[in-house]
Amino acid sequence: MRLISIAAIVSAAALAQDRAVIQTSAILDGKGGTLKNQQIVVEGGRIRSIGPGGGKADYDLRGLTVMPGWIDTHIHLNWHMDANHKSIAGGGKPEDAALYTEADAWMTLQGGFTTVQSVGAAIDGPVRDRINEGVLPGPRVLTSLIQIQGAGGGRGQQHQWTVDELREMVRKNKADGADVIKLFATSGLGAGGNQSMTDDQIQAVCGEAKAVGLRSVVHAIGDAGARAAVLAGCTSIEHGTFLKDETLDMMVQRGTYFDPNLLVLHNYLDNRASFTFTEQALKTLEDGLAPTADVLRRARARQVKLIFGTDAVAGSHGRNAEEFVYRVKDAGEKPMDAIISATSLSAESLGLGKEIGTVAAGFQADLVAVEGDPLADITAVRRVRFVMKAGKVFRNAR
Repeated sequence: MRLISIAAIVSAAALAQDRAVIQTSAILDGKGGTLKNQQIVVEGGRIRSIGPGGGKADYDLRGLTVMPGWIDTHIHLNWHMDANHKSIAGGGKPEDAALYTEADAWMTLQGGFTTVQSVGAAIDGPVRDRINEGVLPGPRVLTSLIQIQGAGGGRGQQHQWTVDELREMVRKNKADGADVIKLFATSGLGAGGNQSMTDDQIQAVCGEAKAVGLRSVVHAIGDAGARAAVLAGCTSIEHGTFLKDETLDMMVQRGTYFDPNLLVLHNYLDNRASFTFTEQALKTLEDGLAPTADVLRRARARQVKLIFGTDAVAGSHGRNAEEFVYRVKDAGEKPMDAIISATSLSAESLGLGKEIGTVAAGFQADLVAVEGDPLADITAVRRVRFVMKAGKVFRNAR
């Protein structure tokens, strides 16, 4: 409770300022450009202008590198550690779940991420809404609320959903306030990643999502499920550990976004005592690092639309920027490519490409500043000193 109270005070203070002038020495604009010695004028939550300026600044960020607020397109805000540092993914009292979810949102914002897509838990919805109202501080949240699979049921009786039932699930999800549809086309990494929904089921979900105006993001470890999702017109493939080159080429042709994740694997391995993994499961996770880095490299070489997601769960909220480091050091990404991935391209994938992800006049004033130059040393992303979301400052630690 104390964490939320302090955060609320910070949020209320942030609401007070409607206009701000920010002096910078280096800006990475999110599109691949670099601006030097510019002033950013913010009014009404948006960037009004960028230019040489010369007037008095409210915030002096010289010596830091300023970027658009980062975007994480795949997280699980409700996952948290309990008092014994054990991972909790659901259950418990709704009020406790809301507090933990908000705490994770606050840590994520403090880590430089001003927009996230949580896929997904029902508790994300009310936390998203309170953040949007300005009652709670946190990143801009988009959520799927639920996750759709090919079968469901209880007490050991699994029912294979018909295509009509799946379409109805999508419509209900939309009516309940979902921003995006999340579906599982394959099993998990530990189970081999084989296709777990039929082609017809995948087509039903992604087709209905498009019909009701929602994007569809697809958990797909193995190639068969991912290929079926691409052919069905789904928006993005999540994970994609074992994608073949032919499927990557098809994604380029169809404009499908790709969201491989390295942080989640490292987080599980680094916090293994907090999760209930067997030794074999841990080995599977460790063995997944190399193919994830490899598919990222192959996707980049083919110019697949690589977006930025971490699959952040308990233990990694607030550390989302580690994904930058893994991408550059393990997968050979160029720092600028990784930054574009986490800003303008991820914004585009969320349907927000004209609102966020770029430092330019007219865009939302979402800014993050780090100590150092991430183009020369990607670990600079760990040293977040300033965070602004929609013109409100939530971190200023010069």
